[in-house]
Amino acid sequence: MFSAQDSLWMAQALRLAERGLYTTSPNPRVGCMLVREGSVVGEGWHECAGEPHAEVHALQAAGEAAHGATAYVTLEPCSHHGRTPPCADALVQAGVARVVVAVQDPNPQVAGQGIEKLRAAGIEVECGLMEAAARELNIGFFARMTRGMPWVRSKIAMSLDGRTALNNGESKWITGDAARQNVQHWRARSCVVLTGIGTVLADDPQLNVRGIETSRQPLRAVVDSRLQMPSSARLLQQHPSPSGGGAGGGGESGGGSVLIYTAMQDAQKIAALEQAGARVVVLPDASGQVDTAAVLHDLAAQGCNEVLVEAGSKLNGALLKAGLVDELVLYLAPQLLGDMARGMAQLGELASLEQRIELEWKDVRHVGKDLRIVARVKKG
Repeated sequence: MFSAQDSLWMAQALRLAERGLYTTSPNPRVGCMLVREGSVVGEGWHECAGEPHAEVHALQAAGEAAHGATAYVTLEPCSHHGRTPPCADALVQAGVARVVVAVQDPNPQVAGQGIEKLRAAGIEVECGLMEAAARELNIGFFARMTRGMPWVRSKIAMSLDGRTALNNGESKWITGDAARQNVQHWRARSCVVLTGIGTVLADDPQLNVRGIETSRQPLRAVVDSRLQMPSSARLLQQHPSPSGGGAGGGGESGGGSVLIYTAMQDAQKIAALEQAGARVVVLPDASGQVDTAAVLHDLAAQGCNEVLVEAGSKLNGALLKAGLVDELVLYLAPQLLGDMARGMAQLGELASLEQRIELEWKDVRHVGKDLRIVARVKKG
């Protein structure tokens, strides 16, 4: 069905798509190659939400040479009018002869309609080349579109015996400089960095991207059931990136760079925090705590594809027990902190091994002096 040359050009399209790793949110990362008679006549990738899609950039580069060419696209060309016109229409108008698609778009507004439009125009369409890689590149977009929740990735820095801080709270620094810099890449690709109020009170973090060139800072969100967030917190001293944006053009943060999720209806405290630049959302559960599942649904509704959790053992444990974590990014330092130090997640006592949370290794590598393990949570 697919030739070696097809694989070569699709691999190049995927590399182009990766260039938008930090910038396309809430849109997917997409690359496109236009090839005619064995030669590249145009290429492009989606760079930023609201700007032309990958296919349009490639067609503009190709000009008349696009006629009769094969387009290699990492995601099904869109068929609807959003911020930009349908890419399927642009390919038809350019007269391409064949379109090779890595994976069908999960967006209900597309979901095969782009492929149907191309075929109806007499264009040969083949789908499924390097599908797994294309899905992986947009794992958060697929999660949001298919289940209404973002992809949740929890980053934890810990000792080899699974400890994240001494019993007195001291944790700077367990891991080395290289590991801490590596974390910035996970932040940069994420739509939101989520933490708990305990981490804010203990560490006063900024949770922004540092040391990496990017035009977009992630939204910062705090789970704060009792509205303990101090107005002097460093999170509230930063301003939203002017180039950031969210679903529907409304901005991922809905008007601010910090979201505070609480279970309290305290008008005075809420007004003070909003005056400080935050947006407060009240989402209580039956026990009077913040409903973490509702938090993730709310973030998805704002166009957030990937969530990076950088929190303490309480929030990590709550998310894991609720089955809301998809992936763990663990930085293991070659040291032991002992059984009195704090653990990575408060999971409580398990009565049987059937209650354990099982993981699947995805990647293991050295980062400086530390070991980085990426593991997926097995579900169902």
